[in-house]
Amino acid sequence: MTKRYVGSLLIGVLIGLTIGVFLGWEQFPVEYKNSTISALSSQHQEEYTVMIAEGYQYDRDINAALARLQPLNQENVFDYIQNLTERYIAQSNVPFIPVMVALAEAVGRLTPVMEIYRSTPNAAPLSGQ
Repeated sequence: MTKRYVGSLLIGVLIGLTIGVFLGWEQFPVEYKNSTISALSSQHQEEYTVMIAEGYQYDRDINAALARLQPLNQENVFDYIQNLTERYIAQSNVPFIPVMVALAEAVGRLTPVMEIYRSTPNAAPLSGQ
């Protein structure tokens, strides 16, 4: 009797799980419409900011970068960039520091803490070498 009960329970759970997955993914999936970037969690807003900084490092178009940051609805975008960059430095978030420092420098918010992370142009080779 116990084996029969366990078998019936497992079959019922599998059928219920299958129906639930089908309904959740196929019939009634969650659809977000007209969501704004400012509705993202702070972690995702920071990731978005890093992507903007990477784009800036590629194309060096500060106006486009600032336009892309406007939907975040930050009170002061320049303070936001500076604070996020300094926090990444304090947390040793190494992969994101150089791009964020470049963006902070472009908006005129380079602080002494950021100086050592500045990307400097390659030195010209010495003549005769």
